[in-house]
Amino acid sequence: MNALRLSVLDRSRTREGHDTTEPLRDTVALAQELEALGYHRFWVSEHHGVPGVAGSAPTVLAAAVAGATRSIRVGTGGVMLPNHQPLVVAEQFGVLEALFPGRIDMGLGRSVGFTDGVRRALGRDKHDADDFAAHLEELLGWFRGTSDTGVHARPAEGLSVPPYVLAIGEGARIAAESGLPMVVGDIRGREKMLAAVERYRAAFRPSAWSAEPYVVVSGSIAVADSEEAARRLLIPEAWSLAYSRTHGTFPPLPPAERVEELVATGAMTEKERGFYESGLRGHIAGTEDQVAAELEKLIEESGAQEVLVTTSTYDREGLRDSFRRLARIAGLRAPAPAPAPAATAHSAQGAEPAPA
Repeated sequence: MNALRLSVLDRSRTREGHDTTEPLRDTVALAQELEALGYHRFWVSEHHGVPGVAGSAPTVLAAAVAGATRSIRVGTGGVMLPNHQPLVVAEQFGVLEALFPGRIDMGLGRSVGFTDGVRRALGRDKHDADDFAAHLEELLGWFRGTSDTGVHARPAEGLSVPPYVLAIGEGARIAAESGLPMVVGDIRGREKMLAAVERYRAAFRPSAWSAEPYVVVSGSIAVADSEEAARRLLIPEAWSLAYSRTHGTFPPLPPAERVEELVATGAMTEKERGFYESGLRGHIAGTEDQVAAELEKLIEESGAQEVLVTTSTYDREGLRDSFRRLARIAGLRAPAPAPAPAATAHSAQGAEPAPA
C-alpha cells in the first residue's frame, strides 16, 4: 500500500502482576521505538482513578516522552478540557512547546471523570462537558492573546501548538465550526464513524489553525504472523472492557491465557461473555496481508489523512512486534537524525501549523 501517516496513542495500561508505575516507563520506551520506526506522532491519555490506567497527568507524561525522543511529534489524546481551567492548559502546552519547539500537539477531549467520585474529586459535574465549545474558544484565545481579563498566558501567548478535537458526541460539530482537525473513532463502528466524518467535512469552517478539514481515524490494530495470534493480542483489552461494564471499574490487563481459561471453563457470566465477545469484534487484526487490505479499505472509505493506533495488550513484546509489522505495511521509514532541541521559546510564525 502507499505510504501512510501512522501515529499511536498509548494509554499506559497497567498489567496484572506488574508494578503500577511500570506502564509509564513502558510508554516512554515505546515512544522511542516507534520514533525509530518512523511513526508520525505519539500521544498519551488522561484518566483519573482508573486501576487499569497509569496515565493521569498527560502533559507531564508528554514532557517525559518529548525529552526522551528527538523527532516524533508528541501530544495528548487528549487532555479532557472540562477537567481543567483553560488558562492552566494553555500554560502547560506553552511550556511544552517552548521546550520542544515544533513537536507538540494539543489533543483535546470533552469528557469529564467517569464516576461520580472522580468528578467530585475534580470539582466537576457531568454537565461541564456541555461547556466544551466555550472552553475551547477560551483556550485558543490564550495563545492568540485575546483574553479580555488583562491576563497573558506565559509562555503560551504567541506560540502555535496545533489543536485537535476528539470527536466524542458533539466533538465533530465543534471541531468543524472551530476549524480544527478532528480525531474520530472507534473504527469498529464504521458507519457511525463515517457519518461523523461526513458531517465534519460538510460543516468545516477554515480557521487560522487549519485551512481545510483534517481527519484522523483511530482504533485498535493488531498484526501478527497468524490471524489467531493477532486476535489473542486483543483479548486482554476486550475482557477488561467487559469487566468494566459489568463491575463498574476498569481493571489492569490480564494475560490472554487467563481470559481464555475463563471462556473454556464457563466462568464468565452470560452478560460478561456478551460484552467480551462484542469487544473482540470490528477491530483490524490479522496477518500483514490481511491488515494491509483492511487499512486500505478504511482509508478509501473515510478519506482520512492519518490513522491513530490505540492498541493495548498484556503481551508487551507482541505489541511491539505488531507495531513493527504495521510500520512495514504502511511503508514507514526511520527519520533522519535530528539535532537536540533548543530549550527556547519561538513565535507562531516559525511554528508548524495544524494539521502537523
